[in-house]
Amino acid sequence: MFTGIVVETGVVRAVQRIRGGLSLTVAAERIPRGLKPGDSIAIDGVCQTVVALGDDAFSVEVLPETLGRTTLGSMRRGDRVNLELAVGPDDRFGGHLITGHVDGLGIIRARRPRTGDTILRIDAPAGILTQLVERGSVAVDGISLTVVSLSGSTFTVALIPHTLRTTTLAGRKVGDRVNLETDLIVKAVHRWLDPGRSRGELTEDRLRQLGF
Repeated sequence: MFTGIVVETGVVRAVQRIRGGLSLTVAAERIPRGLKPGDSIAIDGVCQTVVALGDDAFSVEVLPETLGRTTLGSMRRGDRVNLELAVGPDDRFGGHLITGHVDGLGIIRARRPRTGDTILRIDAPAGILTQLVERGSVAVDGISLTVVSLSGSTFTVALIPHTLRTTTLAGRKVGDRVNLETDLIVKAVHRWLDPGRSRGELTEDRLRQLGF
């Protein structure tokens, strides 16, 4: 489980083909010191398992399902990525509930600086848009952001100076793809209210199926 509060940005040090996928090695200043093999880490919002560690870097293996659903398959050496450790039981809850299981890809359609912030307009699949609400939360490349507006096939978010300084969104351009994940609670409620599904009785087992 993650909250969309980026700890630091890392740099892709190596990309290697392996059977069925890719091996990514990411260098970072602080994150590797808090990891051990088998730990979960979010890379641009994608939950991955650490398979190897060095003094200042870690490696993960990205498999076909993830390659087909996220931007990790297009990573190149030198790319910067957002990093977040999985939430521990004693950690502060700073963003919103996300799992690192990306719902789909968005495309940045516009970028507009304003006094005090920058507005991004992102095109998103219809299934994701139905799970967004104005003033609600969305994870963009693993960053917890507030939805400013919804219009047609797009939504907007506002990037404050701190977000631009501490994440990769400062370098994102019009046309770039981004990983999107909707709020876990909204997702569960949306699934429960979907008129195309049989709701059945709200039992303890049913709540587990909905993600609670």
